[in-house]
Amino acid sequence: MSYRHSRFIHAIHLDGRAGVGRLSDAEQSPEAEGFGAAVARWRTRRRMTKQALARAMGFDRSYISHVEAGRHPASADFARKAESCLNAGGELWAAWQATGNTPGEQPAPITARGSGGLIVELDHAELRYDGRVYTATMRRRIVNTGPDPVTRYLVRISVDRHPGDPEASNRLYRQHPLTFDELGLTATCDGEPMTWRPKLDRDSFKEVWLCFENEHGRFPLYPGERATLEYTYTVGDDKWGHWFQRAVRLHTLHLSVRLIFPADLAPSVWGTETSTTAEATPLHSPITRHRDGDQAIYDWSTADPPLNARYRLEWRFKGRNEQPAPRLDLRLASDRMKAAGIVQQGDPVLTAIARPFDLPAEAGDARRLVDELLAAMQRVREHHVFGKGMGLAAPQIGVSRAAAIVQPPGDDATPITLFNPKVISESRDSDEQYEGCLSFFDVRGLVPRPLRLEVEHTTLEGRQVITVFSDGLARLVAHEIDHLYGHLYLDRMREGVEPISVEEYKGTGHPWGYGEKAPPR
Repeated sequence: MSYRHSRFIHAIHLDGRAGVGRLSDAEQSPEAEGFGAAVARWRTRRRMTKQALARAMGFDRSYISHVEAGRHPASADFARKAESCLNAGGELWAAWQATGNTPGEQPAPITARGSGGLIVELDHAELRYDGRVYTATMRRRIVNTGPDPVTRYLVRISVDRHPGDPEASNRLYRQHPLTFDELGLTATCDGEPMTWRPKLDRDSFKEVWLCFENEHGRFPLYPGERATLEYTYTVGDDKWGHWFQRAVRLHTLHLSVRLIFPADLAPSVWGTETSTTAEATPLHSPITRHRDGDQAIYDWSTADPPLNARYRLEWRFKGRNEQPAPRLDLRLASDRMKAAGIVQQGDPVLTAIARPFDLPAEAGDARRLVDELLAAMQRVREHHVFGKGMGLAAPQIGVSRAAAIVQPPGDDATPITLFNPKVISESRDSDEQYEGCLSFFDVRGLVPRPLRLEVEHTTLEGRQVITVFSDGLARLVAHEIDHLYGHLYLDRMREGVEPISVEEYKGTGHPWGYGEKAPPR
């Protein structure tokens, strides 16, 4: 039996003691008491303070107090979050409906969207700064709606001391890389310690598997089960700049962030959000601020954020004599890609023919390279939105091997992995559209490409397969195959046609257009 299961049974035994677990007649009927009283009762039953519930729900503590005392009517959003956080078995929702609020309305059914059945019901991040060290604590309440047990959970840790100045960041992390020892990463599942193991270890970027196991045994998250994961790590302010970003990678019902700073630093906080369909804009919901003793606390939250959305909070300390960080702008696009580990135009590896893999003999090397490509793609996506999809070839991360990853557009699209690809047939029909390249990202160029490709490539098992690609996907694949043969898209442009600056380009964040009603390129 898992430790999570045994603790649950232990909690039932405790609640079964005389005078603790028994429900009065009034408690057995949610209509017999007000919604606020029901929240207070369930909060007490779950042994949560008002402050703890407020943090879990992403609301201010005073709001909890007003609702429980009946001084403020609760919204449907509040009722749903209280029901989820307190796991009240539908009772709180029924109590809220009984107050006359939209009778008959039911909470939206929970379904997984492209997450393999894993849903994040609540994602709360807290970043605390003591004037020298940042401590990040992530708390995620997850539910397994899929058919298989979950045995591990992937987390990412990325730092940048000098956002907007990639050369300074590169120098810093080359000389003083972020290490696992200094992070001091710890993790728990429902309070039970979890072991973890590195997946990727880069100078300023880490990926880690949190494992549903420890020295005492394993405790997988089985279908239909819920668990609360919490992990904490620390980073000194010599390696962490004035920003904190949250990326939505799984279907998430509620996302919240809290920043806790010394009040005497006079912090000023603002934020932006980015999605797969829009450039960065100010946060659509406000950041609230209150003071607790000598601490300034900032809270922000959003409900049902879209997949792949990114929310970035930034700040400055007016109480310190600090130079403001340079703002990121489009003129630094190629520098940002360089900072993300992408080899830039002029490096000989981009003009060499990549060495093919001997598969399946080199399957292990091929898998490791794919992991590196996927990690690099994730770093790149922290800097830019790719409405047309994106691709990355091994030479672009400095490895002259014949492997590439193509990410089609769309939240749920599965990356396409290509080993030893070559075009064996292409259509006579073609079109000309703008392309960008991560290896010189400050410009866009009009490139003619066939509308259909037949590509032969090799599986990890060594089988030769042929895949057909059309329209935008054919363009993405052709671009990456060119990289493996030492070509840039500049080699494909018509004579006399020159690239345009990214400032002139109007298609950022939009898909390529095909057909009679195609949008502008």
